[in-house]
Amino acid sequence: MSADEQCPYQGGRVDLGPAFKADAPAQYARLRELGPIHPAQFHFGLKGWVVVGHDLAREALTHPALLKDSVPAAEALAAAGYVLNQPSVGLGAQMLEADPPEHGRLRRLASAAFTPRRSAELAPRIEQIAHALVDAMPPAGEIDLIEAFHAPLPAAVIAEMLGIPEEHHTDFRRWSSDALQVASPEHRPALAGLHALLAGLLRDKRRAPQDDLLSALVAVRDERDGRLSEEELVGTSMMLIVAGHESTVNLLGNATLALLQHPGQLAALRERPELMPGAVEEFLRHDTSVERTTNRYAAEDLELGGVHIPRGGLVVVALGSAGHDAPQTEGTDPTVLDVTRPNARHLAFGHGIHYCLGAPLARLETTIALRVLLARVPELELAAPAGSLEWIGSGIIRGVRSLPVRYRVGSTQPGV
Repeated sequence: MSADEQCPYQGGRVDLGPAFKADAPAQYARLRELGPIHPAQFHFGLKGWVVVGHDLAREALTHPALLKDSVPAAEALAAAGYVLNQPSVGLGAQMLEADPPEHGRLRRLASAAFTPRRSAELAPRIEQIAHALVDAMPPAGEIDLIEAFHAPLPAAVIAEMLGIPEEHHTDFRRWSSDALQVASPEHRPALAGLHALLAGLLRDKRRAPQDDLLSALVAVRDERDGRLSEEELVGTSMMLIVAGHESTVNLLGNATLALLQHPGQLAALRERPELMPGAVEEFLRHDTSVERTTNRYAAEDLELGGVHIPRGGLVVVALGSAGHDAPQTEGTDPTVLDVTRPNARHLAFGHGIHYCLGAPLARLETTIALRVLLARVPELELAAPAGSLEWIGSGIIRGVRSLPVRYRVGSTQPGV
């Protein structure tokens, strides 16, 4: 392959900007043909390396010298014009940006409140919300499915879990979406808005605890780990909102778009809804919503995939690319969407100590939401060419900004 046929390069680096993100699956496929790791340029002019191969991704995600702590890279990042340690830049003090042993302490405390059992108990409420959203649609016509269904469902779920009052839901939804648009002017104000909202709510929960996740986070205490500080409480809550909400919104959007582009797969799921849990794993593999990880930094000089990474070097892992490179069941084609694929392998929720705490909830929400949507909306098709859809242009999330569809809602809820 000639240089002109490769992905967009600037100064010998892959530019992971809006043009790349709009065509990410094809771009990553071309990169994998060239090797498992490549020099890359990220937002704010940051330079580093992107890992695109599955096996090397697993190695990078558990490499003891690839840390979340950016201190070793401070000089290089400052030279690139990126100012570190400003409260409005990141999600605050939380496990996603922490290394051992602090990471273990934060994760144990958060896990004590955010349990798989607590998520599983939400199933009836998730289904109720999904049906209510379909009921609110006009009987037929054209609609933005992101705005009407995919975004409000996980937003309602996480808001109820955390105990966010309804009067704050509009701001909460807007801020959680804008917070991950790292190159947009809305990014910092959104993080500041979420921080202020949650700090106030946590003070309220401390005075008057309720049966919600924020109250549980305030109350959790461990003999070994102590309890979460005020800033850790806010940071952990922000992480649960932004990571949990936006990743599910876009997983639903990407899955629906994939089905509308593959009518045979859509028909199979309508005919056999029992396939949905396995199909969700395939959607996570085929076009996951968390396109790549947050930054890791080399704590020392190291070699990764035969490439020298200097101390302080920035490395990210392309989780979406790794799913297309992961070994699958013999006889299946990893290049195609297959909702009947047995045991689809992927790294959509990461690997190692930073494996996504909210994976059970994301799987549950996506399974229930898509089952309800396909059962209640028997006619569903794209209302715009797939090539005209606008993709999120910056940050780690992959998804379309809107999903215009033509549809018809069934006459009633199944079983009613």
